[in-house]
Amino acid sequence: QKEIEGVRLEVEHVRKELKETELRLQKEIEGVRLEVEHVRKELRETELRLRKEIEGVKLGLQKEIEGVKLGLQKEIEQVRLEVEKVRAELSEKIEKVKADLVKWMFLFWTGQVIALIGILKWFFK
Repeated sequence: QKEIEGVRLEVEHVRKELKETELRLQKEIEGVRLEVEHVRKELRETELRLRKEIEGVKLGLQKEIEGVKLGLQKEIEQVRLEVEKVRAELSEKIEKVKADLVKWMFLFWTGQVIALIGILKWFFK
């Protein structure tokens, strides 16, 4: 009976240690759960902050792109105006060259006709 009583006491002692260990582990688990929740909260906050920053960067880039786009459109319009100006100048110069060609052709053909009349007069005399 003494041995049984000794074993019973030992079992009680082991049960007590098990309960203490179980309580300690439950406290540690609860601590880890709280820590995990804290980390999750920090992650959500970080994600929100990063999303806001990304949106800000997107808006900034969109504004910058629009500015560049407007600048390029103005430059393109200036180039178009310059091309039209050059086209008008070339058309004017081409018209002058045509007029000069007609004038010189008239003089050439007039000279040819006069020479032909002279040759025909000389030939028929």
